[in-house]
Amino acid sequence: MLSILTLNIQATSRRRADALLRWLTGRPEHILLLTETSSGDGTAHLLDHFRRAGYQVHHPPLPGDRGTAMISRIPTTARPDITAGLSIPGRAVAATVHTDPSVTVLGVYVPSSDRAPAKVERKRAFLTTLAGTLDRLPADERAHLVLGGDYNVIARDHQPAYPGVWLPFEYTLFDTLTAAGLTDAHTHLTPDVQRHSWFGRAGNGYRFDYLHVGTALRDHLHGGDYLQEPREQRLTDHAAVTLDLDLRVDALDVRPAPPVIEPATLF
Repeated sequence: MLSILTLNIQATSRRRADALLRWLTGRPEHILLLTETSSGDGTAHLLDHFRRAGYQVHHPPLPGDRGTAMISRIPTTARPDITAGLSIPGRAVAATVHTDPSVTVLGVYVPSSDRAPAKVERKRAFLTTLAGTLDRLPADERAHLVLGGDYNVIARDHQPAYPGVWLPFEYTLFDTLTAAGLTDAHTHLTPDVQRHSWFGRAGNGYRFDYLHVGTALRDHLHGGDYLQEPREQRLTDHAAVTLDLDLRVDALDVRPAPPVIEPATLF
């Protein structure tokens, strides 16, 4: 069984990083997709902990901006060729995971925007180049793709609807994913349940974080969830999203869980 978790770590400070590590090191997933990483001490401390434990860590450099990292307990091959065509390559990370069959995992942290023209165009450019990236993937690789992360958009049928908040090109992301043959894993597994992964100050819920799978993986969907613990414990302001795929993982290739950060070292 291949398991994947994605979580926005809110550019963790060094103070929060150990608490995040305690939670993450207690998780069983093989692949961790972390979004809103930064070049600060908190992200560096968190990723170094997994590197020292022998995990594979892919974290494209993006000085002065927020990015994405992939941490893997099983063998992977980094795929910078996939992310090179994005308008901000460091906002994404990709690797081939050596399961049976192989799976390509692409994690993205879509830029956020208000109505400021520069931010709107930055987000539009990223989503446009993401569509091109998916279109250029060979058909078989796209069929074995897992796409996940913080998309910073909601679907047209999201509840609550928040009319007037989103621009048409933002909703179009989901048309792009459908055209690429990608299925929203959690809508597929629980079609009548509205998920939320971030909450505003007034308590309004938004579903910003997702995991999508290609056509060859749809029938391998085994389970998954939206985990509110990281948000409720104030480790970050997002929920985590998990996914299980019924694919063979060689037990001999799985790294053991890294050492757990003890409570006494949290601060």
